Parts: sequence; C-alpha cells; structure tokens
Amino acid sequence: MVSQEQRRRQLAREKFLRQQQRRTQARRKARARNSVIASVLGVIVIGSVVLYTTDAFKGDDKKTNTAADVTPSPTGKAPDPCAKPAPGSVKKLKFAKEPAMSIDTSAKYTMKLDTTCGGIDIAMKASAAPHTVNSFNFLAGQGYFDHTKCHRLVTSGIYVLQCGDPTATGTGDPGYKFKDENLKDKSLKGSVYPAGTVAMANNGPNTNGSQFFLVYQDSPLPPNYTPFGTTDAAGLKVLRKIAAAGAQPADPATNNTAPNATVVINKATVTKS
Repeated sequence: MVSQEQRRRQLAREKFLRQQQRRTQARRKARARNSVIASVLGVIVIGSVVLYTTDAFKGDDKKTNTAADVTPSPTGKAPDPCAKPAPGSVKKLKFAKEPAMSIDTSAKYTMKLDTTCGGIDIAMKASAAPHTVNSFNFLAGQGYFDHTKCHRLVTSGIYVLQCGDPTATGTGDPGYKFKDENLKDKSLKGSVYPAGTVAMANNGPNTNGSQFFLVYQDSPLPPNYTPFGTTDAAGLKVLRKIAAAGAQPADPATNNTAPNATVVINKATVTKS
C-alpha cells in the first residue's frame, strides 16, 4: 500500500513535470512567433559559430566597440538612464495591405526616433530598400510608432535593440507583410551586421512588417534581415546607454528580454531631403 508520504511525493513530482511541460510549450510558442532574435540565438550557440563570433569581436572591439560601453555593472541592476514617456497612448493601427509606393527613390530620407533615452537619427536607404522605406514613411505618418516600447534588448552573442511593435510582445504587425530587400548590401561582410545598422526583424523570408532592430555592436547574423538604414555616432551613444543598463530575464510567455531602461519612442518622423 502507498503511504501518505509517498503519495504526497508522487503528486509533487507530477506537478513539477506539468509545470516543466507548460514552460516548454510556452517557450516553443514564443520562439515560433517572435521575430529576429529568438531564431538567431539558436544559431549562435552552435559550436562553430560561437568560435567564429568570438574571433570576430576581438578585432572589432579595437575599432568601435568597448566592453565598458555595453556591459552593465555586475553588482546589480543599473539605474534607469532614460526619462519618463511623453503623455499619449499607442494607436495599434491595422492596414489591409502594403501602402502604395509614394517615395522618391532618388531622394534622401531620414527617420528620427524621439525616444525617452535620446534622439536616434536613421539615414534610410531608399534606392536599395524602397518598399521598406516606403512602409516606414507611411507608418510614421500615421503615428503608428508613437508611444511604442522597444520590447527586446540582447546583450550577449548579438547586440541589438528591437522596436516597432505596438503590442510590445514581439508579435505585433501593421496588418500587412512585404518582401525582403538589400540582402546583399556591401556592409554585410562575413555574415556580420556592423554597429549602426538598422534592419528589419522577420519570421522568415518576405515576412517584414513593422518590427526592426538597431545594432549597437557588431553582431554575427546571417544576411536574412533587410538592412534599410544606419544611425550615426550620436545614435550609437544612445543605444549603448540603453545596453549598459542591461536586460531583464526572458519572459516565459514571450521569450522577450526587455531592456531595464524605459525605452519608448515618443514620436517617429520621416523627412525627405
């Protein structure tokens, strides 16, 4: 006969196994719907890629990256370096189809992100990525990005801040998708996205929506993510300030590692020059 104590232990083991199973299922669902980072981290942990990544960053540190720029203090959570968000709320707009082409591909376009952590100017590549730039021009004009949180910060393996999701979960989009562009950009040498690159997040080929990521330190990534712009030294300074504050542990429901800093795009504007 099973004693009361044995029965209690059996029930405890069964409860633990159920919890582990639910956590595993949640992580699988999150990886399936998350965009660029979840899939990329799986690649980076492969042994040969890890060795390559280690070598790649040794040289780059001397040029544009320093550990002090992006590594949070090991003694505890760093203070929030950013201001409170501006008054307002996210619109959470949806559109039936990709907007009609309205930009001049021979002109220069700049997207300015007025964030709680400082301004980030992005020089956009209209001729190389016309559909992407046209989409951002349209969405920014609709106020789509205003008051949205940047929902993911990665500080190991790759070094990116991901934004552009009104739901702040990694699952949001504008209701339409558009094709990949500029995947052979000359800046993407050796499957590395250099610091300052701004590129589209996606869930696979030709699934671009509104989410994008900003690279604050050279990051080993396969050339699968449309590079559509670059930020300057001032923008990199803002990004590295955000990175220095560190990231939260992965959310078990979404697998997001949200920045500790309060990173909100108060307003996004696209201007033509």
